[in-house]
Amino acid sequence: MAVTLEHHGPADPADSVDPGGALSSRAAAEAFLGGVCFKLGPPQRIGAELEWLTAQGECPPTHPLAARPRLSALATALGPHAPSILAPGSPALPLPGGSRVSVEPGGQIELSSEPFATADALCENLRADARLLADLLAAAGIRPVDRAADADRRAERLLRSPRYRAMERLFAGIGPFGKLMMCNTAATQVSVDAGADPAEVAARWTMLYAAGPALVAAFACSPGLHGAPPGAWASQRMRTWLRLDGTRTRPPVPDWADPVTGYARWALDVPLLCVRRSGAAAPTAPASGCPDWSPPPGATFADWLSGALDDEIGRRPDLDDLRYHLTTLFPPVRACGHLEIRYLDAQPGEDWTVPIHLFDALLSAPRVVAEATRLAGPVEGEWARAARHGLADPQIRAVAADLLELSACHARTSAAAADLAAAARRARAGRTPADAPVRALS
Repeated sequence: MAVTLEHHGPADPADSVDPGGALSSRAAAEAFLGGVCFKLGPPQRIGAELEWLTAQGECPPTHPLAARPRLSALATALGPHAPSILAPGSPALPLPGGSRVSVEPGGQIELSSEPFATADALCENLRADARLLADLLAAAGIRPVDRAADADRRAERLLRSPRYRAMERLFAGIGPFGKLMMCNTAATQVSVDAGADPAEVAARWTMLYAAGPALVAAFACSPGLHGAPPGAWASQRMRTWLRLDGTRTRPPVPDWADPVTGYARWALDVPLLCVRRSGAAAPTAPASGCPDWSPPPGATFADWLSGALDDEIGRRPDLDDLRYHLTTLFPPVRACGHLEIRYLDAQPGEDWTVPIHLFDALLSAPRVVAEATRLAGPVEGEWARAARHGLADPQIRAVAADLLELSACHARTSAAAADLAAAARRARAGRTPADAPVRALS
């Protein structure tokens, strides 16, 4: 979600760097991160990102032999809306509702909204853009599939960019979950403003993390994931993140005195996922001939900044490198100036509107934030338990239903309140979004 709130952070980023964009020290980098990751201002706007798996051709999209879309067909279908990774030189125009289209490594399609003043406006514009996107794809025989995990097809990476090659190579050393996450999963993400001042930022951040496990369970609907190791999980999509790379996906949030300082320090100590290289001196990957962005094994951004990687990389990082490094961090809530809530499964049909209204309501006032934090307390930090058992866990089910009921009481509109109340009843009964879509209950 793009934000333009005035910065009132702990340090002015302009004081942290020289005019050429170089980083002088770790302290300078931390000060810069504090300003760009948490932009302060009255919380006023909300945005979202929606992802879908995709399939092409006559075969049913949930069939094991369903073809992934051809990248050329995707580019043709999207026309002037195609992202540059598909069509270099494309203007990458937003859809009429303001959403921009992107493509994930396995051919998943994503809509990223503009920020809106109300959740209703966000949902209205996203709904229109999602329907137009489906029409554009249908003209090329491509169908979006509203599942959070691909239960039928093996993971296959379509995008051949050096970023995704380096990502797959790094994660392959950990296990199968990296490629599964990259190619066979889809999420619903909601973005909200960070807060007006450090105290409000801390309160909102704390609530979003505390409530995370219960809400993972409330919206879990990915029990099947082709190629995953044996094991029953309510959210196989969340399982991939939990098993992927703990240094990158599970920041030690409970140990932080405040999120602004903690996030900045953590970001610098996360190992590099890739190092952008260009020019004649850039190494190339033997199989593909494309630039090899693989980083020195285990090296962190702080190592690069300190000069420890001068021999391997040949240069020190600048501000653009630091900004890019931030995009390779995948915590449950990512600080991007705003707060990006990343822990929910993609929802069936148009039920993605429910988590949008949920977070809008839970963050509507400080007292609601405090009450949600209190309700979530008994299962705070139980990410793996929630992803594995979902609403089958009685304690997690009770907390999830309580949070949904709280959101229904503070929804901005009667229609949103009705949907959230229906979701609360569904959760209280232990039924998943796939079993009982809210639109059929409210």
